[in-house]
Amino acid sequence: MEVKNVGFVGFGFIGKVHAYGYINLPMYYEPLPFRPVLSHVCTSRLETAQAGAKTIGAAHAVTDYREITENADIDIVHICTPNHLHKVALLSAMAAGKHIYCDKPLTATSAEAEEVFAALPDYHGTAQMALQNRFYPATMRAQQLIDEGFLGKVLEYRCCYLHAGSADPQAPLKWKLSAEAGGGVISDLASHVLDLMHFLLGDFARLTAATSTAYPERPSPDQPDRMLPVTAEDCVMILTRMANGALGHIEATKIATGSEDEVRLEIHGSKGALRFNGMDPHHLEIWDQGASAKPIGGTRGWTKVDCGQRYPAPATGFPTPKAAIGWMRCHLACLANFLFDITAGNPGNPGLRQGIYIQHVMDCCRRADLSGTWVDVSN
Repeated sequence: MEVKNVGFVGFGFIGKVHAYGYINLPMYYEPLPFRPVLSHVCTSRLETAQAGAKTIGAAHAVTDYREITENADIDIVHICTPNHLHKVALLSAMAAGKHIYCDKPLTATSAEAEEVFAALPDYHGTAQMALQNRFYPATMRAQQLIDEGFLGKVLEYRCCYLHAGSADPQAPLKWKLSAEAGGGVISDLASHVLDLMHFLLGDFARLTAATSTAYPERPSPDQPDRMLPVTAEDCVMILTRMANGALGHIEATKIATGSEDEVRLEIHGSKGALRFNGMDPHHLEIWDQGASAKPIGGTRGWTKVDCGQRYPAPATGFPTPKAAIGWMRCHLACLANFLFDITAGNPGNPGLRQGIYIQHVMDCCRRADLSGTWVDVSN
């Protein structure tokens, strides 16, 4: 079997998630299109790079991303750094013709995304964004039903991504609450649900948004008695008008007390409705307006569809389609999609152009927040 060498630029939480995917993919997909070999780990400090390399059995630990992105022995580059470090690694890997798997968001700013856009005509590899919420069987089935016309005319929707990590004023400041590092909940969480609704309902037409920051200061992670300024938002509310005319509400927050990692959506149409909750990812709930309500309610009501782990071939069905699905499984499906696109010579989906589009929508959210007005997304 053909071998392709994989390098990780950044190896914090999300880098480990990506590596976990490679280590476990052979159990879930058979056959894989090639044998990936995890060969390089790059972090800002040699000791953390060495620790990461040891964890996944990689032969090389480095501190310069170019030892991965410009290394002739590397076929696939994973970009798993803080957001403000994405651009330089992306452009380097693109110039070297590497296949690229990039964590969201694509870059820290729209200006940086425009630099990536300018490099696209000369790039001929496969590149995909790690937007894993598209890859639950339940959300895949939702897209199928929408495309089949199950909803009829889409009338309205709501979608949210709820966390509670910033509800505690004593939670230490991390880079995801630093504007300088490209943080903020718009980039961190709204990027996921903006992409999910675009995947299901198509283009955004206009939007307005408002953000908030719960606490202006937080304790330093290294010196808890020292307070540091918070420079990025931890809550955003977005009102959207889609190109299909539907009005919708998107919320992304880290101050939803009592929440864990909760992606929720509801879509209402003239013929039916759909809803999904990432805390119950096994099920897609559907409402068929055509079902009879007589006698005594008939058969009308919300139905839970057992989407489970019913992925199409070449998924092996391991452990079983009936087993409850979890967060890591959709990451594996997202990664598998990338690997099969490499072999097929596809550009990647959701690819860099989708990353650029979501970057633009996020920028519109920020402009709407600053201006207090509606912003035309199509411009």
